[in-house]
Amino acid sequence: KDAQAEYEQLVADSAAKRAADSKSIEEKESSKADLEAEAQKMALEKKSKLKEAMATAETLRDLHLDCDWLLTNFDARKDARAGEVESLKNAKAVLSGADYALVQTARSHFRGVAHH
Repeated sequence: KDAQAEYEQLVADSAAKRAADSKSIEEKESSKADLEAEAQKMALEKKSKLKEAMATAETLRDLHLDCDWLLTNFDARKDARAGEVESLKNAKAVLSGADYALVQTARSHFRGVAHH
């Protein structure tokens, strides 16, 4: 009878071990599925952040080009603005009744510039 009891105990222990192993496998598979979902989510976030970083870098590059152009052409633009201000002053003077000779000088000056 001791052998029979030992056998029955072995069968019961084996069944309990199989149940525990089965539960452990289920928990690990569930954990694996959760981790795979998290990894996929992070991969999508990485892709999105990379696109965002590339767009930001492109914007910075474009702004840098604009700044470079402004710096390169600053003096020419400054001179052009000064010329426009002078022309507006002359026009204002003419409209206010100033000497017409100023207008002739200014016009001949601008005609000379236009022909260059």
